[in-house]
Amino acid sequence: MILKNLFLQGIFPFVGAGLDKPVPIHSQLSHFVPDGVINQILYFRGGNSSPELITVALMRDGIPLRYFPIGAKGDVHVPLRVVEDIDGGSLIELRLLADTGVTGSVVVDLGMVEH
Repeated sequence: MILKNLFLQGIFPFVGAGLDKPVPIHSQLSHFVPDGVINQILYFRGGNSSPELITVALMRDGIPLRYFPIGAKGDVHVPLRVVEDIDGGSLIELRLLADTGVTGSVVVDLGMVEH
């Protein structure tokens, strides 16, 4: 079995659109799982420069799969190994939820392996 490590990561500015509106953070934070492959998410790390709570949503095919709240000027590390397998043909993306008008930068690192 061949394993391929993948990461959705970077530092990105954001503007909140509301806690009920998960907005794309950046086009680099999406990944299409190829057909015939299983994607396993291993961990999420995140940081928030804003003075308000934000949440990063892990989406699968446009539906929230997991939420990662990140406190004001805080960080979070969540190990996820063996929590969820993502089948081929699925789109994985990270989106942001924050109160309308909240601005800042978000640091994200989603580690995955495909086999």
